[in-house]
Amino acid sequence: MTYRRKLIEVSLPLEEINAQSAREKSIRHGHPSTLHLWWARRPLATARAVLFAQLVDDPSNFFNDYKSEATKAGYEDPEAWAEHRVKQERQRLFGLIVRMVDWNNLNDEDLFDQVRAEIMRSTNNNPPAILDPFAGGGTIPLEAQRLGLDAHASDLNPVAVLINKALIEIPPKFAGREPVFPGASGQRNAWPKATGLAEDVRQYGQWMRDEAEKRIGHLYPKVTLPTGGEATVIAWIWARTVTCPNPACGIEMPLVRSWWLGKKKGKEAYVVPSVVNGLVEYQIGTDPQLAPVGDAEGTVGRTGATCVSCGTSVRLDYIREQSRHVGLGSQLMATVAQGHRARIYIGPDAAQRSASHVSRPADLPVGELPEKALSFRVQAYGMTEWVDLFTNRQLTALATFSDLVSEVRDRIASDARDAHVPEGARLEAGGSDAAAYADAVATYLAFPISRMTNKLSSICSWDSSPKMESVRGLFARQAIPMAWDYAEANPFAGSGGDFAEDVAWVERVVDRLPARSSGDAVSADAASRSYDNVLISTDPPYYDNIGYSDLSDFFYVWLRRSLRDVYPSLFASMLVPKAEELVANPYRHNGKRGAEKFFEQGFEHV
Repeated sequence: MTYRRKLIEVSLPLEEINAQSAREKSIRHGHPSTLHLWWARRPLATARAVLFAQLVDDPSNFFNDYKSEATKAGYEDPEAWAEHRVKQERQRLFGLIVRMVDWNNLNDEDLFDQVRAEIMRSTNNNPPAILDPFAGGGTIPLEAQRLGLDAHASDLNPVAVLINKALIEIPPKFAGREPVFPGASGQRNAWPKATGLAEDVRQYGQWMRDEAEKRIGHLYPKVTLPTGGEATVIAWIWARTVTCPNPACGIEMPLVRSWWLGKKKGKEAYVVPSVVNGLVEYQIGTDPQLAPVGDAEGTVGRTGATCVSCGTSVRLDYIREQSRHVGLGSQLMATVAQGHRARIYIGPDAAQRSASHVSRPADLPVGELPEKALSFRVQAYGMTEWVDLFTNRQLTALATFSDLVSEVRDRIASDARDAHVPEGARLEAGGSDAAAYADAVATYLAFPISRMTNKLSSICSWDSSPKMESVRGLFARQAIPMAWDYAEANPFAGSGGDFAEDVAWVERVVDRLPARSSGDAVSADAASRSYDNVLISTDPPYYDNIGYSDLSDFFYVWLRRSLRDVYPSLFASMLVPKAEELVANPYRHNGKRGAEKFFEQGFEHV
């Protein structure tokens, strides 16, 4: 059999592909990357174009056929005509690629029918199944499925496997089904793709939100405004503290990166500290002429901190030692409330301080942070377990929502049976009826909790920039740095860190998934798994760039709490497996040389 060159071996419309890939960074609503955070995701547009081009024949394979046709037709220069036909056909294929990489065209089924037809023609109506053995965030398997191909994903990391199950395995299994939430199925006549599943995620997510508010809403009281009345709190801004080592001072000195709260022109706001009788008090300043600048923007930097009372310089070594042996304190500096198209910044009051005094829940996820890891900084400050990255109030909220996943799963299964869906086997056992469907919806409802943890941690800071004025997500980059002043979000405020908002992000993704062809995602080592009867398309890990397994434990411990009964084998271990992870981690492999050897030998084996 003569080998036919594929389009990717000859030429691609790279400029257009790159432009659409770059554009994806600004697309949020419904983009698969917003389902669950994963690091270093590949652009959908690039994966879609590459998959198409590695399967479709380049028209140069048919040069002789075109030349023969031209000769029979009596053309004066058959060879030139054949060249023209090759270019013409290639441009036609380029036109398909340019259109299909455009995010706005993802629901154009006529277009994708043409795309799939080209793949079928080039594969003799027998296209190969696609396997990504380093599936990660699921971009390649998802785009394979969108192109009508059977998609297989595997990864060592359970969080990655779960993301891939949610993208390619669950949606086709329940495609075209009506929602089971009472009354929801009568809203419309048809529920194509995974839209019925998405509707149940929305409805049961709202039930979870309302139920959580009944149980812990009192921990998030409204704030009294200086002008009278009350407002919903968006976030509380806290400063960590340490005892000033100067014996003549000894105050609990605030460790603050920046006093700024809002930098919007004409609406500036910042914290003004003062020391009264040995205690630090905080007020809100609004005069831009008196705003903090330069060294006065905060009290802590790369090398140490400065006491706001006596001016003593304090080395970071002292702060680290105190944090490990005594612990860091915390002081409320400001409360952020929602105003009319603007934030309202209010100084701390006794009621808001009192609401934060919550005992640590007894039953919490167990798991220690790695002693040393790529891009981790918090261990040096006495944070040794994953739950140490949260306040007690945050732990209470996350535990409440996590436990509600099991409760809502039982409710979904009951509603499905009431809708005459047979009980059937569980999802992990291959079921597709009531029990499996309840597992499926519960899976998606665990994802908003992961999204919440990214903005509901004491490592999250406040973004005071004019366009934001909101809680920063912890994973602005693939690292867990130390945060001195931190922002504690309100999970019922309709802003960053709000559970209902995060349910909406997840529901919008599910609503747009292709939910076609077959797909499966499994936990497997790329060095030992089978590669029979598949076409490999992958983007392997990058040496020591990202410590995926260590970072993903942040989410894993909460996902395990929510979904261990749904996926007992996937969440069998206390933390994400790490020994075989193909990352050059010097902390795990006896230094830089050992890490280099492990990565290169492991990669050669794969």
